[in-house]
Amino acid sequence: MSTTTILSIVLVLAVVAYVLGRTTAKRRAAASGTRLHSREGYYGSFALLWTIIPSLVLLAVWLLVSPAVIDTAVRDSFPEHVKAETQATQGLAMGMVDSIARGLRRLDEQEMTRVTAGFSALRPVLASKGVALAGDGEDYMIDAAIQLNGWSDASRLWMTICVIGLALAGLLYAVWRIRPEVRARNSVERAVLVALIGASAIAILTTIGIVLSMLSETISFFRSVPAMEFFFGTVWDPRFAATVGTTSSDGQFGLIPLLAGTVYIAFVAMLFAVPIGLFAATYLAEYAGPKFRAFAKPLIEVLAGIPTIVYGFFALVTVGPFLRDLSADISGIVTGNATSFIQAQSVLTAGLVMGIMLIPFVSSLSDDIITAVPRAMRDGSLGLGATRSETMRKVILPAALPGIVGALLLTASRAIGETMIVVLAAGVAARLTINPFEPMTTVTVKIVNQLTGDLEFNSPQTLVAFALGLTLFFITLGLNIYALYIVRKYREQYE
Repeated sequence: MSTTTILSIVLVLAVVAYVLGRTTAKRRAAASGTRLHSREGYYGSFALLWTIIPSLVLLAVWLLVSPAVIDTAVRDSFPEHVKAETQATQGLAMGMVDSIARGLRRLDEQEMTRVTAGFSALRPVLASKGVALAGDGEDYMIDAAIQLNGWSDASRLWMTICVIGLALAGLLYAVWRIRPEVRARNSVERAVLVALIGASAIAILTTIGIVLSMLSETISFFRSVPAMEFFFGTVWDPRFAATVGTTSSDGQFGLIPLLAGTVYIAFVAMLFAVPIGLFAATYLAEYAGPKFRAFAKPLIEVLAGIPTIVYGFFALVTVGPFLRDLSADISGIVTGNATSFIQAQSVLTAGLVMGIMLIPFVSSLSDDIITAVPRAMRDGSLGLGATRSETMRKVILPAALPGIVGALLLTASRAIGETMIVVLAAGVAARLTINPFEPMTTVTVKIVNQLTGDLEFNSPQTLVAFALGLTLFFITLGLNIYALYIVRKYREQYE
């Protein structure tokens, strides 16, 4: 029985449990002449939870554990000469066994009789069923595939019996437990509280998992490359030393050029997006009429829905050539020599286009924060004789400052993590310069570069991507902590 069918049966039993819980509570209260402690719906939910939670937990555990157990059992059935091979070789053999097992499920009884003839006879049979094997196998793989199918079928059967049986047992137990004096509401609310705590913990556990997954690979990287060379190096050249006649990997993994490019491009983008976004938010929140606001705000927010690759194309095809040609015209007018001093791929190009992309983040979030300031503060300021601009500058903006800082933090994080715009608008050259008219690159671009291609996963050229990712994580964490400090400081002042 498929997992979807099992889930459907469990859900049907849960609905039945809910109905039985309600009717049982009502009937037993009427028979005993006492009032129910909780409403009827809580008794139904009590029975539903006892039916669905244990069975779904068992199903999830079974689906997670059984593949590993079956995989281990199949590997144990391999011949001794295969067990003596490396884990990678055994993994390839197990992949072939999986392919054969899937193919065997498509064969009828007559075709299954040809399986014993060996792998050479099996291949054309599977090919006739549309199953292509990606290599030459051995005869032992057929027996392993048959065992794999048998154990998988047995596991599926027992999973179906146990999960549905546990759901029925939970249903019967819950109905038996229902009495007028049972505190069903407390039990249901306790279960909901546990679910809410679990949902809240997902973000924390996800963050911990991300850090741990990057930390282990980062430690492996620093075993090959000194940390001081990485954090304070000014040259990024993660080449293979094999290209210069040696056998070990070599290169220069200086973080400074990448970090400088990340901060520089994000700064230019914020320099462009923050004033325009805040001015737009101020106008829409305090000065614009209802009709114009209803038209303009959704139109600005459309910018946030455009894919970043489209912005990259816009920078590559339009903005970059425009700035290059404009600089050539200016140079021709000033010096008489039409030489472009702005390259098509540059920090300025990437910053301008990224700033356009960030405008709706600043504008929309700041607009919502400004409009959330209590109306009494506006009326009080205007009543004391302040103008609308004075009210905006001295009352509303200070009161909304914690929220605006949060909006700017979100915008800065978005700018730091951008990749596609930088690739197309600023290039991939890791250089250290203060000239905004020249190309630079960012940490995220190099993470993508180092994780793509034919490099081995255990080489420093690949592992450096995890060191870059962990560094970027802690930079963002530092921004969050500082922003939290600012938010709390001004929140205490205006609350």
